[in-house]
Amino acid sequence: MVQLGRRFGTGPASLAEMAADEDLPRAYLEQLVMSLRDAGLVASTRGAHGGYELTRTPQEIRMSEVLRALEGPIAPMLCATDDPEHALVCDRSSRCTVNVLWVRVRDAISGALDSMTLADLVPPRLVGSDDLQGALISS
Repeated sequence: MVQLGRRFGTGPASLAEMAADEDLPRAYLEQLVMSLRDAGLVASTRGAHGGYELTRTPQEIRMSEVLRALEGPIAPMLCATDDPEHALVCDRSSRCTVNVLWVRVRDAISGALDSMTLADLVPPRLVGSDDLQGALISS
């Protein structure tokens, strides 16, 4: 996602390029983009100049969305998942003294991920040395 954030607005990026940039197997990235596409975070384009790109700006994509798309519900313990469908996994949750700890841990993790966007992880584009030199000469 950071690779796609860096390339946002420049058109689709191929998995082969991203795999080479990140030193990851292409097959692994193929699995990841399927989950990200199903979550509506990336779109694919077929063809010679095809690839993947973000469906929204990096500033609009919360890291909690990315993590949930790739990993599922946030749950430090099964009984403390943030997925309502799995909330009743443990019948002891209502009287468990440790459950409150795991719910607080989950909420802290969720809060941290909700407060960050993909843009927070994408370094600003660096001005090329030629651009910088030209700017210095013209000023």
